[in-house]
Amino acid sequence: METDDRKWEVLKSEYLIRRPWLTARRDHVKLPTGAEIPEYYILEYPDWVNVIAITKEGKFLLVRQYRHGIQETRYELCAGVCEKGEDPLLSAQRELYEETGYGKGEWTLWMTLSANASTMTNLTHCYLAVGVEPVSTQHLEETEDLSIHLLEEEEVKALLQNDGVRQSLMAAPLWKYFALK
Repeated sequence: METDDRKWEVLKSEYLIRRPWLTARRDHVKLPTGAEIPEYYILEYPDWVNVIAITKEGKFLLVRQYRHGIQETRYELCAGVCEKGEDPLLSAQRELYEETGYGKGEWTLWMTLSANASTMTNLTHCYLAVGVEPVSTQHLEETEDLSIHLLEEEEVKALLQNDGVRQSLMAAPLWKYFALK
């Protein structure tokens, strides 16, 4: 198995925009072959989390919300951003609590993914939370508009098989769950 990391050398780096939800930079890089790419664009994001949450009764806890990028309303896993310095597990538990009012259960790191390893700096930490239960009401931010849904296993499988879950960072851990079950 090859162990050479083939890392690129950054010759110059410049930020193009720095906003709370969008940070972009342009790098001038040199490849191990000697070739140079004078304009390679990188998007910097904080890490993200999502949760396959299954209730004590065996129902899958999903949310449904509008996503302006694709202009569609879809089912999704509960998800969010890791706050600076926050442990991903605590971020996932916080997001589940805020978006759904659910908590407790047994939590396991399920997988860690990159949305786009070629141009994005962050990772998504996916958790499996089994035996969650309602502990409160939703605590949504002003800009959040989502509904909570408890689905049977067969309903979640049907969503996956019929492209009902469009977000790849949510579909992948669900597919893994059913592949290993």
